[in-house]
Amino acid sequence: MSCPETQKTFSEWIDFVEIEKKPKTSAWKVVSKHGGKALGIIKWYGPWRQYCFFPDFSTLYSRMCLGDITSFIEKQMQLRKKEAS
Repeated sequence: MSCPETQKTFSEWIDFVEIEKKPKTSAWKVVSKHGGKALGIIKWYGPWRQYCFFPDFSTLYSRMCLGDITSFIEKQMQLRKKEAS
């Protein structure tokens, strides 16, 4: 079993740790760089046919953190489309 892969990002506040890899989709845990608290999960949501962020209960986000999460999801969607073609 391999170790989870942390995506190196430009975010000052959060990391994205891959927790599941399937042939077509993956899932990442969103983790605070300060304190290591899990903030939620990014995973494929079939009904909407896109990656979505599922925040943990009682978490709070600044617009900068939300922007970083959005950018990460957009990158993953582009990679998925590229691999499908």
